[in-house]
Amino acid sequence: MEKKKEQATVLSQEMLADGIFSMWIRTEAAASAKPGQFISMYTTDASKLLPRPISICEINRNESCLRVVYRVTGDNTGTEQFSKLKAGDQIPIIGPLGNGFPVEKAEGKSVFLMGGGIGVPPILELAKQMNCAEKQIVVGYRNAQTFLKEEFEQNGSLYISTEDGSVGTKGNVMDAIRENGLKADIIYACGPTPMLRAIKDYAEKNNIECYISLEERMACGIGACLACVCKSKEKDSHSNVNNKRICKDGPVFLAAEVEL
Repeated sequence: MEKKKEQATVLSQEMLADGIFSMWIRTEAAASAKPGQFISMYTTDASKLLPRPISICEINRNESCLRVVYRVTGDNTGTEQFSKLKAGDQIPIIGPLGNGFPVEKAEGKSVFLMGGGIGVPPILELAKQMNCAEKQIVVGYRNAQTFLKEEFEQNGSLYISTEDGSVGTKGNVMDAIRENGLKADIIYACGPTPMLRAIKDYAEKNNIECYISLEERMACGIGACLACVCKSKEKDSHSNVNNKRICKDGPVFLAAEVEL
């Protein structure tokens, strides 16, 4: 069913780290949102026609609210304009979009929930909804600005890597897994492509079921423009080529189905 644009209301906004902002909005999208989905947020600037896809960080169905945590990507960008919004302001959005993580597949299993960079926020709602035997949250940051750390600690066993070694393991999320001797039956991950490539390789070598959420610049966000495609093993029914539309077929894929 095609999603309609709506006017969401900003409830609160705060800066969590340098260039990282957290915004709660009241929106109808909260009723059906799932961990791993995203919303498309529009600016009121007529020169910026395309929306910005922002991952959902937390869902509060009772209050009809969603939380998004996003990075400001530069001056006079859509994300910079979002960062100036205050409680009571309106923002046009469409959502929820894409598919979510298959949470039900983790039941009774030992799980890795892995996030890197701005792929960290969507892991929070996933951790909150995950019903599994062992929940291991492995997240990577650039430095000691470990946003969402306290929320993660309340929802699983937390392991942190930082590029500069200021917190946790020096290196990346795979280094944290090795240093702590961690094992899992199933992996859920979101982050930049090099990180996902390493996780996919690790999962294949260890015969672990793995689901990854791809980060990609999107245009329409609804699968019509084919601007955000990744290579897939199977032919896409829409274009009849070996591509998947990240916004429509994803952003979550079984790692074995896509090439990175």
